[in-house]
Amino acid sequence: MDWATLVGVAAGAAGTVALAPAVLTAAGFTAGGIAAGSVASWMMSTAAVANGGGVVAGSAVALLQSAGAAGLTAQPKSWST
Repeated sequence: MDWATLVGVAAGAAGTVALAPAVLTAAGFTAGGIAAGSVASWMMSTAAVANGGGVVAGSAVALLQSAGAAGLTAQPKSWST
């Protein structure tokens, strides 16, 4: 692998990490839960219907919801003590 490829891969990885919070928030996976009427709510509804009423642990929806609930979103945080 040449240096240009390594630089491109590193830049892509850094961009993915930097943009992940904004993408999670835009999709509706927030620290307060899944936003009503969002892509996230559609995904959760579809997963629940497909699985008889619940979202399977470890599924994409569950993992994204966990990331949003953990605060890995672009929402401002309160730093009060």
